[in-house]
Amino acid sequence: MTGQQLKNSILQMAVQGKLVPQDPNDEPASVLLARIRKEKEELIKAGKIKKEKNPSYIFRGADNLPYEKVGKNEPVCIADKVPFDIPDTWEWVRLSTICQLIDGIKMNNKNYHNLDARYMRGKSEPKTINSGKFVSAGSYLILVDGENSGEIFIAPEDGYMGSTFKLLWFSEQIIDKYFLHFIDLNKEILKNSKKGAAIPHLNKELFFNLFLPIPPCNEQKRIVEKLSTLAHYVNEYANHQNELNILNSNFPDMLKKSILQEAVQGKLVPQDTSDEPASVLLERIRSEKQRLIAEGKIKKDKHESVIFRRDNSHYEKLDGIERCIDDEIPFDIPDSWAWTSVGEVCTNIQYGSSQKSSQTGKIAVLRMGNLQNGRIVLDKLVYTSDSKEIEKYPLEYNDLLFNRTNSKELVGKVAIYKSEIPAIYAGYLVRLHPVLIDSDYLNYVMQSQYYWIYCQNVRSDAIGQSNINAEKLKRFIFPLPPLQEQKRIVNQISCAMNIIKHL
Repeated sequence: MTGQQLKNSILQMAVQGKLVPQDPNDEPASVLLARIRKEKEELIKAGKIKKEKNPSYIFRGADNLPYEKVGKNEPVCIADKVPFDIPDTWEWVRLSTICQLIDGIKMNNKNYHNLDARYMRGKSEPKTINSGKFVSAGSYLILVDGENSGEIFIAPEDGYMGSTFKLLWFSEQIIDKYFLHFIDLNKEILKNSKKGAAIPHLNKELFFNLFLPIPPCNEQKRIVEKLSTLAHYVNEYANHQNELNILNSNFPDMLKKSILQEAVQGKLVPQDTSDEPASVLLERIRSEKQRLIAEGKIKKDKHESVIFRRDNSHYEKLDGIERCIDDEIPFDIPDSWAWTSVGEVCTNIQYGSSQKSSQTGKIAVLRMGNLQNGRIVLDKLVYTSDSKEIEKYPLEYNDLLFNRTNSKELVGKVAIYKSEIPAIYAGYLVRLHPVLIDSDYLNYVMQSQYYWIYCQNVRSDAIGQSNINAEKLKRFIFPLPPLQEQKRIVNQISCAMNIIKHL
């Protein structure tokens, strides 16, 4: 139950006579109604309100059932029309019996603020005009035009009411807050029953025909006091419910982030002493890259980075220069792990095709919109038939695609290519080809909060977009487990993500 639903339930109890006990000593509502009718007659004579053409008169018959006489028509039983039973001391009326929508007093050549909806909501500065329909401070104004027709405002000062308002008059015999609570209970009905297409209007026929249950005056006061007491608890409930809704909505993402962070810190699966250490794996990666360079399959990196440990500290050798990077190491990792960089374990770090694609062609061109939550989605595909581009930018199984240009929030997103369809990739993407490591592990690392913090720190911002170039991507330092542990981590994360999908 939402806060609004709880509030409506309490209001419904209030108008049904179930919120506070009845007092047999209270003056019955029938006497109150007699005073209301007299009050209306006097106001009509004074020209302050208009006389109804076909006034409604509801009364209890000898069978204790409600009857209604409209204008000069014969009374008819309306027991099947009133929405619920009410206590014997209460009475039913149509809303038209106790209220009217009227204009303010026409006034010229006197400056007052324009009390329009935007100003009343605090969304615009006051605008002074010198003529209009004057209303005094404390008057009740009801929106009769617009999406929120039926909403009631209290004039904060003397002024001219906006063109979308009517002055809401209702009998002084009715406790104003009781009446306003009733309107609040029915606001969705009024809002959803508007008339007009271009400019919706309050459905006045529906409004005036609403059945209003009137308690004795003293019971109205008790109801208002009780509602005032409960308002604090309702608001508190609503706040807690909103917090819970936000938590429930964010929980899957929070859980995913937590799992990925545990994974990159070596806390997700147990270490196995029989695993080949990551330091040995890195040596094999370097040897493999040297072989590929010798065979002319890849080019030697002009700015190759090598990370190593010495005297229990971490160092990086870049461009022949060694430097300690202990201050760049964010957390401890297991002894069998090692710190490395994207540039050290990947090849073919290459920008994509800048040629224009089309709606048809021989092969798909993956764009940044096709990278979603670490996976390739085949939505809104474009294509190319350019043989040179197809030869130059073919994707291989387990390649990673990195989004180098996007919004501040999305720049740096990554997805793994599983040969879903034959494809090349567009210029806003960078291709990474991991060497001898588990590509899925690196993909998960690049979904982690640790990675996203790095992206936010190294991005360069321009108007409307941010950028992370390939050199900054290559410099990303991450923890590398033994290969067998990488596989165990990937399996564990995959199982967890399948569970999270169903939360």
